[in-house]
Amino acid sequence: MLEDKRIKLLIADDNKEFCNLIVEFFEGEQDIKIIGVAHDGLEALEKIEELEPEVLILDLIMPNLDGLGVIERLADKTKRPKIVVLSAVGQDKITQKAIYLGADYYIVKPFDLNILVDRVKQMVDRNIPLQRQIQRKATSFAVDKKNNLEMQITNIIHEIGVPAHIKGYFYIREAIYMVI
Repeated sequence: MLEDKRIKLLIADDNKEFCNLIVEFFEGEQDIKIIGVAHDGLEALEKIEELEPEVLILDLIMPNLDGLGVIERLADKTKRPKIVVLSAVGQDKITQKAIYLGADYYIVKPFDLNILVDRVKQMVDRNIPLQRQIQRKATSFAVDKKNNLEMQITNIIHEIGVPAHIKGYFYIREAIYMVI
Protein backbone atom coordinates (compact mmCIF):
# COMPACT_ATOMS: atom_id res chain seq x y z
CA MET A 1 0.00 0.00 0.00
CA LEU A 2 2.78 2.44 0.97
CA GLU A 3 4.66 1.57 -2.22
CA ASP A 4 1.81 2.85 -4.38
CA LYS A 5 2.22 6.33 -2.89
CA ARG A 6 6.00 6.54 -3.26
CA ILE A 7 7.49 8.75 -5.96
CA LYS A 8 8.77 6.61 -8.83
CA LEU A 9 12.28 7.73 -9.77
CA LEU A 10 14.50 6.75 -12.71
CA ILE A 11 18.22 7.62 -12.85
CA ALA A 12 20.02 8.07 -16.18
CA ASP A 13 23.78 8.62 -15.84
CA ASP A 14 26.71 6.83 -17.48
CA ASN A 15 28.80 7.00 -14.29
CA LYS A 16 27.93 3.73 -12.52
CA GLU A 17 29.62 4.71 -9.24
CA PHE A 18 27.63 7.94 -9.14
CA CYS A 19 24.41 6.01 -9.84
CA ASN A 20 25.19 3.62 -6.98
CA LEU A 21 25.78 6.59 -4.67
CA ILE A 22 22.41 8.10 -5.56
CA VAL A 23 20.63 4.74 -5.24
CA GLU A 24 22.13 4.18 -1.77
CA PHE A 25 21.20 7.68 -0.66
CA PHE A 26 17.60 7.43 -1.89
CA GLU A 27 17.14 4.01 -0.21
CA GLY A 28 16.86 5.93 3.06
CA GLU A 29 13.90 7.92 1.73
CA GLN A 30 10.56 6.31 2.58
CA ASP A 31 8.51 8.27 0.07
CA ILE A 32 10.78 7.76 -2.97
CA LYS A 33 11.37 4.51 -4.85
CA ILE A 34 14.08 4.07 -7.47
CA ILE A 35 12.47 1.97 -10.19
CA GLY A 36 15.44 1.81 -12.53
CA VAL A 37 18.88 2.98 -13.60
CA ALA A 38 19.99 3.61 -17.19
CA HIS A 39 23.58 4.19 -18.31
CA ASP A 40 22.95 5.73 -21.73
CA GLY A 41 20.29 7.85 -23.41
CA LEU A 42 18.65 5.13 -25.49
CA GLU A 43 18.37 2.83 -22.47
CA ALA A 44 16.85 5.74 -20.54
CA LEU A 45 14.14 6.21 -23.19
CA GLU A 46 13.33 2.48 -23.12
CA LYS A 47 13.04 2.47 -19.32
CA ILE A 48 10.90 5.61 -19.33
CA GLU A 49 8.50 3.92 -21.75
CA GLU A 50 8.49 0.67 -19.78
CA LEU A 51 8.52 1.88 -16.15
CA GLU A 52 6.72 5.27 -16.41
CA PRO A 53 8.68 7.15 -13.73
CA GLU A 54 7.30 10.33 -12.20
CA VAL A 55 10.76 11.92 -11.98
CA LEU A 56 13.83 11.40 -14.16
CA ILE A 57 17.29 12.32 -12.89
CA LEU A 58 19.24 12.85 -16.11
CA ASP A 59 22.91 13.48 -16.84
CA LEU A 60 23.61 15.50 -19.98
CA ILE A 61 26.75 13.69 -21.10
CA MET A 62 25.99 10.04 -21.91
CA PRO A 63 26.82 7.59 -24.70
CA ASN A 64 24.48 6.74 -27.63
CA LEU A 65 22.14 9.66 -26.93
CA ASP A 66 22.98 12.62 -24.71
CA GLY A 67 20.67 14.13 -22.11
CA LEU A 68 19.48 16.91 -24.43
CA GLY A 69 18.52 14.26 -26.99
CA VAL A 70 16.53 12.40 -24.34
CA ILE A 71 14.69 15.60 -23.39
CA GLU A 72 13.97 16.37 -27.06
CA ARG A 73 12.46 12.92 -27.64
CA LEU A 74 10.35 13.19 -24.49
CA ALA A 75 8.87 16.51 -25.65
CA ASP A 76 6.43 14.67 -27.95
CA LYS A 77 5.15 12.40 -25.18
CA THR A 78 1.87 13.26 -23.50
CA LYS A 79 2.87 11.55 -20.27
CA ARG A 80 6.45 12.42 -19.50
CA PRO A 81 8.32 12.49 -16.19
CA LYS A 82 9.51 15.62 -14.44
CA ILE A 83 13.16 16.04 -15.42
CA VAL A 84 16.00 17.00 -13.07
CA VAL A 85 19.19 17.53 -15.09
CA LEU A 86 22.52 16.86 -13.39
CA SER A 87 25.65 18.00 -15.13
CA ALA A 88 29.26 18.95 -14.59
CA VAL A 89 28.66 21.59 -17.27
CA GLY A 90 27.40 24.84 -15.80
CA GLN A 91 27.45 26.96 -18.93
CA ASP A 92 24.45 29.24 -19.32
CA LYS A 93 23.78 28.24 -22.94
CA ILE A 94 23.53 24.55 -22.09
CA THR A 95 21.43 25.24 -19.00
CA GLN A 96 19.05 27.42 -21.02
CA LYS A 97 18.85 24.82 -23.79
CA ALA A 98 17.96 22.06 -21.29
CA ILE A 99 15.28 24.21 -19.65
CA TYR A 100 13.96 25.33 -23.05
CA LEU A 101 13.65 21.72 -24.21
CA GLY A 102 11.65 20.77 -21.13
CA ALA A 103 13.92 20.12 -18.14
CA ASP A 104 12.18 21.10 -14.93
CA TYR A 105 15.33 21.70 -12.86
CA TYR A 106 19.09 21.89 -13.47
CA ILE A 107 21.75 21.07 -10.86
CA VAL A 108 25.50 21.48 -11.41
CA LYS A 109 27.73 18.71 -10.00
CA PRO A 110 28.91 18.44 -7.28
CA PHE A 111 25.84 19.13 -5.17
CA ASP A 112 24.26 18.24 -1.84
CA LEU A 113 22.20 15.05 -2.17
CA ASN A 114 19.71 16.38 0.39
CA ILE A 115 18.93 19.22 -2.03
CA LEU A 116 18.32 16.67 -4.78
CA VAL A 117 15.87 14.80 -2.54
CA ASP A 118 14.03 18.06 -1.82
CA ARG A 119 13.84 18.91 -5.53
CA VAL A 120 12.49 15.48 -6.43
CA LYS A 121 9.79 15.81 -3.77
CA GLN A 122 8.96 19.34 -4.94
CA MET A 123 8.64 18.14 -8.53
CA VAL A 124 5.83 15.79 -7.58
CA ASP A 125 4.58 18.06 -4.77
CA ARG A 126 1.97 15.69 -3.33
CA ASN A 127 0.03 17.43 -0.60
CA ILE A 128 2.99 19.26 0.90
CA PRO A 129 1.57 21.68 3.47
CA LEU A 130 1.76 25.34 2.44
CA GLN A 131 3.96 26.33 5.40
CA ARG A 132 6.53 23.69 4.41
CA GLN A 133 6.48 24.94 0.82
CA ILE A 134 7.17 28.49 2.00
CA GLN A 135 10.06 27.29 4.18
CA ARG A 136 11.48 25.28 1.29
CA LYS A 137 11.26 28.26 -1.08
CA ALA A 138 13.20 30.42 1.39
CA THR A 139 15.82 27.69 1.70
CA SER A 140 15.78 27.25 -2.07
CA PHE A 141 16.67 30.91 -2.56
CA ALA A 142 19.79 30.52 -0.40
CA VAL A 143 20.72 27.32 -2.24
CA ASP A 144 20.17 28.94 -5.64
CA LYS A 145 22.58 31.71 -4.63
CA LYS A 146 25.17 29.03 -3.79
CA ASN A 147 24.49 27.19 -7.06
CA ASN A 148 24.86 30.47 -8.98
CA LEU A 149 28.31 31.00 -7.46
CA GLU A 150 29.24 27.40 -8.29
CA MET A 151 28.06 27.97 -11.86
CA GLN A 152 30.16 31.13 -12.16
CA ILE A 153 33.23 29.27 -10.85
CA THR A 154 32.60 26.44 -13.32
CA ASN A 155 32.29 28.88 -16.22
CA ILE A 156 35.54 30.61 -15.31
CA ILE A 157 37.36 27.28 -15.04
CA HIS A 158 36.03 26.32 -18.48
CA GLU A 159 37.03 29.70 -19.93
CA ILE A 160 40.65 29.22 -18.85
CA GLY A 161 40.63 25.85 -20.58
CA VAL A 162 40.30 23.25 -17.82
CA PRO A 163 38.00 20.47 -19.09
CA ALA A 164 35.48 18.94 -16.66
CA HIS A 165 36.61 15.37 -17.25
CA ILE A 166 40.17 15.70 -15.92
CA LYS A 167 41.12 14.18 -12.60
CA GLY A 168 40.91 16.70 -9.79
CA TYR A 169 38.54 19.05 -11.59
CA PHE A 170 35.90 18.85 -8.86
CA TYR A 171 38.54 19.39 -6.17
CA ILE A 172 39.76 22.52 -7.94
CA ARG A 173 36.23 23.88 -8.21
CA GLU A 174 35.42 23.05 -4.58
CA ALA A 175 38.69 24.63 -3.38
CA ILE A 176 37.90 27.86 -5.22
CA TYR A 177 34.40 27.83 -3.73
CA MET A 178 35.81 27.35 -0.21
CA VAL A 179 38.23 30.25 -0.65
CA ILE A 180 35.46 32.58 -1.79
